[in-house]
Amino acid sequence: MTVRLTVLLTSFVSLTILAQAPAPPDWAKLQDETMQHYQALLRIDTRNPPGNETVLAEYVKRVLEKEGIPAQIVGSDPKRSNVVARLKGNGKKKPLLVMGHSDVVTVDEAKWKFPPFSATRDGGYVYARGTVDDKDNLTAALMTMLLLKRQNVPLDRDVIFLSEAGEEGSSGIGIGYMVKDQFPLIDAEYCIAEGGGVVRIGGDVKYSTVQTLEKIPRGIELVAHGISGHGSVPLKSNAIVHLAGAVAKVGDWRPEIRFNETTGSYFRKLASVSPPEVAKYYRDVLSTDPKVRKAADDWLFENEPRHSSMLRTSVSPNIFTGGYRSNVIPSEARATLDVRALPDEDPAKFLEQVKQVVNDPAVEVRFTGQNERPAGRDARLDNEVFKALEAAATRVYNTITLPTMSTGATDMAQLRAKGVQCYGIGSATDFEDPPKGFGAHSDQERLLERELHRFVRFNWDVITNIAGAK
Repeated sequence: MTVRLTVLLTSFVSLTILAQAPAPPDWAKLQDETMQHYQALLRIDTRNPPGNETVLAEYVKRVLEKEGIPAQIVGSDPKRSNVVARLKGNGKKKPLLVMGHSDVVTVDEAKWKFPPFSATRDGGYVYARGTVDDKDNLTAALMTMLLLKRQNVPLDRDVIFLSEAGEEGSSGIGIGYMVKDQFPLIDAEYCIAEGGGVVRIGGDVKYSTVQTLEKIPRGIELVAHGISGHGSVPLKSNAIVHLAGAVAKVGDWRPEIRFNETTGSYFRKLASVSPPEVAKYYRDVLSTDPKVRKAADDWLFENEPRHSSMLRTSVSPNIFTGGYRSNVIPSEARATLDVRALPDEDPAKFLEQVKQVVNDPAVEVRFTGQNERPAGRDARLDNEVFKALEAAATRVYNTITLPTMSTGATDMAQLRAKGVQCYGIGSATDFEDPPKGFGAHSDQERLLERELHRFVRFNWDVITNIAGAK
């Protein structure tokens, strides 16, 4: 009797679980709708500055409310709004926040083959500013919200959607405002946003990356002071000469290598899936032998500068100004350094290091202003979210997942500082695209249509796994 009862109960529980599991959407039928929303978002000119994200916010709000999902527009600037929507769960678990930013970087329209806000489809690609930064994430998050609602998926936690303004350089009106003034609307245990991606080489998927940590951007300014005079009489105090020397020293300097849990795991895993001739350098850079490590670092700096940047706090001199007439020696010249600091970097100590590298009393070294993005801790690699991301990468892309530290900045920094566990994902793109000028911020930014649709499936898989009722 006891055995029969146990069998019946087991069968009942199994049927209940099957009944609760969401049926997979008909992905083929959803492709036209997905592309319609993607192109609509891309065609809204939200280049920052000026942004004008409210136009996009109103579109997103209409789409959500048409499906019966309450959405609200919030912000400190009427022209630069954010959108928040929430699907309620049963409250067993804390909420999940899914977000994408609505602004894009500026463009030089003369350099684009297709108009940058036309969302032209050509050769299987969609071309537009924002195709991979970040309107693919925004579209995938939007489609997932619509599908969760349509299929009435039972949820153990609320799923919060956020379209945030100002990520590209003015985050105070976007995530900064939301964290400071509207945090109860987005307070969550976990967050999924941009920052990772799936790497294709030669058209084949090689691995997936999930951003679990990011560098912190800071600006350092070098100001050289000298004596002004007539250009026909060269002076030893020439400010431009001193500044050029300082910039050259900084350009030749590579700060020390430091690993954290994320980057250590990344290079070890990357070595395991790379060709032997390349894997050698990923393993060697982890070596405790200074000579072996330096040789690997030199190779990465020459051949894979992004990986070199992941090893350290990086410094890149990006702006150089001085002088106003060819026959006048200027009394001042300036250079701006783009510093991307490791999360545990001490800013004051690092500034002193730069001063020591410059080593010129005629050159002042100072921070340009207050950093908007705070440092945060690595997102955990042993919890349900990272496991769900790994499982989805296996199911959707048939590949492994590597935790990664972004060399660039994202709006997850402010959330990490509030204790939210954040993970960055992204569409599959070709490793060869950025050097050819087809990547994020490039003059021909593009995404394969089929990879947009696959990314929507990936989002659905991840979010239903994390938030769906068990």
